[in-house]
Amino acid sequence: MTDKTKRVALVTGANTGIGRATALELARQGMHVVLACRSVEKGNEAVAYVREATNSDRAELLVLDLASLASVREAAAAFLARDLPLPLLINNAGVGGQRGATADGFEIHFGTNHLGHFLFTELLLDRIRGSAPARIVNVSSTLHYKAEGIDFDAVQRSTPSFTGLPEYSVSKLANILFTAELARRLEGTGVTTYAVHPGGVASDVYRRIPWPFRKLVTMGMLTNEEGAKTTLHCALSAEAAKETGLYYDKCKVREPSPAARDRALARELWERSEAWTRTT
Repeated sequence: MTDKTKRVALVTGANTGIGRATALELARQGMHVVLACRSVEKGNEAVAYVREATNSDRAELLVLDLASLASVREAAAAFLARDLPLPLLINNAGVGGQRGATADGFEIHFGTNHLGHFLFTELLLDRIRGSAPARIVNVSSTLHYKAEGIDFDAVQRSTPSFTGLPEYSVSKLANILFTAELARRLEGTGVTTYAVHPGGVASDVYRRIPWPFRKLVTMGMLTNEEGAKTTLHCALSAEAAKETGLYYDKCKVREPSPAARDRALARELWERSEAWTRTT
């Protein structure tokens, strides 16, 4: 990827937090970065920030609301219409500590953090394959260890818990299962996949956790720049290029939970996600 026009990265949730820190560093590395954001106003502010910080035009906005599958389809179509290659997709966006359902009726964490990214990746996959060698990085969390599995009926309903953290944990488990299953399905294509724990970062993902729980959850956390390090390792390093389908913490491979290593669960999640995104 030495030619500038081929060095394209797409980062979801890049208007703030870890996503913006990631987008900024990629632009500093000479990549043209597409910031996929729900808010047009905040997205434009982030684009302006990256452009000013790098003294370049290496950033542009793509409007994407992962809590709406219709918006996901529109965003993917808009990107594909740009006729750009896509050697790097970073599925970074996420919600945490919320209650509710997506526009399509799925539990808000599962629908946004997993299902929206699942469909977005699927719609862009031909372009990613055609841009190989390419990488797909999915931002997960160490909180996936708290999820023993996925209740496929529960993820089709509004959030039952008060804090939303149990549902968040399930969505982060889904990120790792998706990463591993995607790696198996992409074997031999030149596309590699990664699931990362960014560390405990005091990012906006926790902004809706009720006080004082938010203070307790975010106390002593890392900065956004520190949190972006493992994502950037998987996105850029020569070492990571030799690996696929694994889970990373502090820029090193780490064994995920037993549930995250369950191939049958990963396959079922894929098949259900495929069916849900095909019919909604």
